[in-house]
Amino acid sequence: MALNYVWIAFFIIAFIVALIKLIFFGDTEIFSNLINGMFDSAKTGAELSLGLIGIMTFWLGIMKIGEQAGMISVFARGVNPFFSKLFPGVPKGHPANGSIIMNFSANMLGLDNAATPVGLKAMKELQELNPEKETATNAQIMFLVLNTAGITLIPTSVIALRLASGAQNPADIFIPSLIGTFISFVSGMLAVAAFQKINLFKLPILVFFSFFIGLMFLLYFGLKDLPPDQMEKVAGLIGGLLIFSIIILFIVYGAAKKINVYNSFIEGAKEGFTTAVMIIPFLIAILVAISAFRTTGCMDYIVGGIEHAVAFFGLDTRFVPAVPVGLMKTLSGGGARGLMVDVMQTYGVDSFQGRLASIIQGSSETTFYVLAVYFGSVGIKNTKYALTCGLLADLVGLIAAIVLAYIFFG
Repeated sequence: MALNYVWIAFFIIAFIVALIKLIFFGDTEIFSNLINGMFDSAKTGAELSLGLIGIMTFWLGIMKIGEQAGMISVFARGVNPFFSKLFPGVPKGHPANGSIIMNFSANMLGLDNAATPVGLKAMKELQELNPEKETATNAQIMFLVLNTAGITLIPTSVIALRLASGAQNPADIFIPSLIGTFISFVSGMLAVAAFQKINLFKLPILVFFSFFIGLMFLLYFGLKDLPPDQMEKVAGLIGGLLIFSIIILFIVYGAAKKINVYNSFIEGAKEGFTTAVMIIPFLIAILVAISAFRTTGCMDYIVGGIEHAVAFFGLDTRFVPAVPVGLMKTLSGGGARGLMVDVMQTYGVDSFQGRLASIIQGSSETTFYVLAVYFGSVGIKNTKYALTCGLLADLVGLIAAIVLAYIFFG
């Protein structure tokens, strides 16, 4: 619903501003420029979406192999000790525990199509433990906030869009996105833990923190002394190596489990093709609206206002054009995806702004959408402090993404 209002506002505001420019400033070309820009953006959206078909088909095929081989179950068993400490209100052995772990495991592995139905199942099972059916429980709030700030090991769709846009090394945003999503995840967890008075100083949680913090320090100290161009190459190399290693692991593990790896791939690939085709109308819709907004100068007014405010404090302003991606992401993943593409088209896919927009898109989640879908599925109306904690995680994640972009891409 929020995206509906934003989409309508883009067109209405653009029309009003165009009329003002025509009537008061004599700009007789503004409406022809508007139409041409919208048609060009529609064409760009279709071309980008078609470019996604290949990689989405391939990647969801690989993910289906891991899913049918039981890789998610293996992963779930590994993270169970950590998640059990965050949900003290859920009895040991309750079905919700398994669904929660499966949901997070699927999200971390990039299995969005599998994560959502499992997540809704987890919310339904948590609702069975809820004595006040219209008010969210502590466990439901923790589950929701960690979903909105969840860790994604591989930002598949972002890498795919960078590839479709002609990036020299589409995976070079892999490491900063991983670090950014971890920071967002931790901030959301800390916020909810503070409200619920959960003691985070327990061995499984400390081990989890230590592993990721150690990984981030290792990456940082290993790369910090390299020149920016070398850092980009090394970050891209590590990202490519890890992603290809996961592909090999899934294939080998599937073969070891004696499943028909090829048939599993084809089954997942069909889902990937369908997913890529489904993206086309959403991407075109938002790109056309953004084009109208940008052609009339409205986007420049917003970005310029933020730039002046940032420059007033003596800060570098290169990050400002990517900030709208983070603001839109809280409302809509599709809308943020469109803004990210717009930034890459305007400034260049391998520009600082293009990479920052990609990091933001790959390390944040659609808070309003997730809360609406998950809570709405079980009829919860009183969400208490869930939105506050989710937005706090989004803000911290946005700031972290900006800092990481300067560290990795200067």
